Amino acid sequence: MTLPIQVSRLRERLWRAVVDGDEYSAVRIAHGALAEGIEEETLLLDVIARVQEKVGTEWAADRISVAQEHAATAINERVVAALAHRPDGGPYRQGHRGRVTVGCVDGEWHAFPARLVAEILRLRGWQVDYLGAQTPTPHLVAHLHRTNPRAVLLSGSIPTHLPTAHAAITACQAVGVPVLAGGRAFGPLGRYAFALGADRWAADARGAAAALEAELPHPDPAAVRHIVDDLPHLADQEYTMVVQSRGTLVKQTLRDLEDRFPALREYSDEQRERTAEDIAHIVDFLATALYVDDAEVFTGFLLWTAEILEARSVPAVSLVSGLDALSDRLRDFPRTLNLLREGTTALLERAHSPAHGPGPDLHV
Repeated sequence: MTLPIQVSRLRERLWRAVVDGDEYSAVRIAHGALAEGIEEETLLLDVIARVQEKVGTEWAADRISVAQEHAATAINERVVAALAHRPDGGPYRQGHRGRVTVGCVDGEWHAFPARLVAEILRLRGWQVDYLGAQTPTPHLVAHLHRTNPRAVLLSGSIPTHLPTAHAAITACQAVGVPVLAGGRAFGPLGRYAFALGADRWAADARGAAAALEAELPHPDPAAVRHIVDDLPHLADQEYTMVVQSRGTLVKQTLRDLEDRFPALREYSDEQRERTAEDIAHIVDFLATALYVDDAEVFTGFLLWTAEILEARSVPAVSLVSGLDALSDRLRDFPRTLNLLREGTTALLERAHSPAHGPGPDLHV
């Protein structure tokens, strides 16, 4: 059997095990693959990681429940742990290349990508301090002072954590440790990683290993930049004002939507809470787009949200109305208004694209 076919079949078997919640079968499949000669790196990145991607895709399409998604992710994490701690797995995990730290941006709960990176680096001879999910920046810096690693690998999946990532990048560099950023939060080709001053960016675990092997430049602590120097557009204070008024914006927008959609007044407490959460996410992504001065952060989130809503048979109409309501509240902020207009345009174009048919009139 050729390797691609073998890997494809392994994915199918592991997928069935994790979606069924069968942890023991999943672990047996992984150990059996190693016994059949599949390399551990291939198993981690071309089988387990791909299955985890499918978990996210199937949840977004509403083909598996939130509970199934959580269970599948937990099982994949246990499979990775089982591989890392098997009795014969020690000789090539001695860290002869040097010491590095791997962790997630503060607030980032999606730790699975970082865990995969940590395991790949261990396989390739690095001593890895894996700090897991949402590592507070002060504690990260304290760890660096204690361990003096060659580099920090900072993972982020949700773009709303980019401002926090910026602070972490700057803090690590201030103590002389270079930062390698990775994860979807940092945008296509790592555009936000570089905008926020990261020393390197990697698209995946193999890329991260290659970047470390090529050596990262060591930052000069005396040349630490200020955030406004990195991002001069923040001088207009729009990002700060939107963040500080977040709670008020959510409440006011929810109230405005009741006038636009009288049916919202009949929502249950749970439905109103979910609607408020959706508005809060919109405000958070709007603020992040202001921070990096890039509309794609905001429009990408809106289009993804529209897909999620429609997969659950929820009309995406309220998204545009929500943006209209926010525009009324933020009329004195020109950059913010421009982002809201671009978001509205993206949603309207999507609704009337051939792939979605003529769609509803989003200005109802």
